[in-house]
Amino acid sequence: MSDDVLSVIPTDPHWQPERLAADRATALVTALTGGLAVDTNVEVDVDWYDAPAVVDSAQNLARIGCPHCRGSIDLDWWADLVEDHEDGFPTLSMDVPCCGATTSLDTLDFDWPCGFARFEIAAWNPELDRLTDEQLAAVAEALGHPVRQIQAHI
Repeated sequence: MSDDVLSVIPTDPHWQPERLAADRATALVTALTGGLAVDTNVEVDVDWYDAPAVVDSAQNLARIGCPHCRGSIDLDWWADLVEDHEDGFPTLSMDVPCCGATTSLDTLDFDWPCGFARFEIAAWNPELDRLTDEQLAAVAEALGHPVRQIQAHI
C-alpha cells in the first residue's frame, strides 16, 4: 500500500518554533487535512531535527535542476546523498555533480518540491491534495514563521 504525505515546513531550513507555536500550527494542520474526523485514516506527525533534514517528495520527484548551469542532476546522486545523511545535514553547502559548483542544497530546482527543515508537520493520507495559499498563510501565522508544503508519495 502506498501513502501520500503532505508536509508543512518553515521556509528557513534552520529555524525551529517555540513549543506553543508548534502546537497551534499542528492543531491547525490536523484540522485542515481531516485529521479530526472520527472515521479518518489521517495521521499527523510532528518532527524536530537537530540538523536540517531532507523533506522530499519521494516518488513524486521527477527531476532536479542545477541553479548554476541549469543542467540536470542525477536522481541516483540525490538518493545516495539523502541516504548518507539520514541524521540530517550539518551543512547544506555542497558541490553539485553536473558542473562542480558549490551551492546550497535548498536552492536546487526540484520538480516536485523538496525542502530541508529542523521542524516538520506531516499529515499522512490527508483528505486534500494540498493546502491553499490562504491555509498556508494561516499555518504560518499560527507558527510565527513563513511555511511551505511538500507533497510526497511513498
